[in-house]
Amino acid sequence: MGRCLRLSVAVALACLASPAVEAGEFETVTLKDGQRVVGEVVADRPAALYIDLGYDILRIPRDQVVRRAKGVEAAAGTSPTARTLEEDASGFYTSGVLKPSPVKELVNNFGEAVISIETPSGKGSGFLINKDGYAITNDHVVQGESRVSAILYVNVPGGFSRRRIEDVEIIALNPFVDLALLKLPLPADLKPNHVILGNADDVHAGDTVFAVGNPLGLERSVTQGIVSNRSRSIEGQLFLQTDTAINPGNSGGPLFNHRGEVIGVTSRGFHAAFADNLGFAIPISYVKEFIHHREAFAYDKANPNSGFRYIDPPRRQNASQPEGLKSRASGNSKAAEPSDSSRVPAGHK
Repeated sequence: MGRCLRLSVAVALACLASPAVEAGEFETVTLKDGQRVVGEVVADRPAALYIDLGYDILRIPRDQVVRRAKGVEAAAGTSPTARTLEEDASGFYTSGVLKPSPVKELVNNFGEAVISIETPSGKGSGFLINKDGYAITNDHVVQGESRVSAILYVNVPGGFSRRRIEDVEIIALNPFVDLALLKLPLPADLKPNHVILGNADDVHAGDTVFAVGNPLGLERSVTQGIVSNRSRSIEGQLFLQTDTAINPGNSGGPLFNHRGEVIGVTSRGFHAAFADNLGFAIPISYVKEFIHHREAFAYDKANPNSGFRYIDPPRRQNASQPEGLKSRASGNSKAAEPSDSSRVPAGHK
């Protein structure tokens, strides 16, 4: 009797589902806490998913769902606490959903991936995105520089050891979104951890976040707060607003969520007599797009426009039709010399 009742409920829910779900089609649903549920989705409602586990109907609130995938192979051989990681198609970075953990544990796991960026004119932060030594930072940290070095903080018993890396290569620059891609020439004996990139759609106001960086040169500083606003527009660009302390030297460092996934790049902070706890980070979606299109922003030290933009052509000083065009229009095969009034004054662009 009980089984019949459950089947009736499942059939009723399936009829209400929108869009309709074919019978026997299983899905793997990944939750915010990293756990996964495998079963037949019998109802897809705006507020919740209803999944038939074979012996019961499970209701999962929509705001707890991170990802859905067809089939069950993705969950084979994993435990409820296993991490769900996916490598980018290019193999350049790894994204996914991690298990929530205390900030102390997350700093211990991923703090090694946070680096210090040094140039002759200043210091900032950055973070490694893969095992080959590629790192993300802010464009303004390395803008106009040709000599860049980095300091890695390698975990050792009782603390960490500093390893300085010289001749860091600038790979790409995008000043419009304030992002830079670097390449550290890692020695063979150095294999630091790298970060996991999160999902911009899984960021909400009130989420716990923390930053790791080098504010005012204070190495390996950790500050914690929440997401104040997930879509703050500043000069036409979207930022994550946070009350996490962000100071000079934090620029280019990662903003982590409560699972240890990087959801933003710390970029700017404000402090004044009338304002406090105003920090901003570049959303991770901008970072992924920058990485995907890195060739478009490739840096070439021999080309002053590389990674930036080409200089605008000079504006015409005379609005009238050029004399050469007038001659062609009248059938004169010889182009007339430009008049003095149409010449561009020297020193102007």
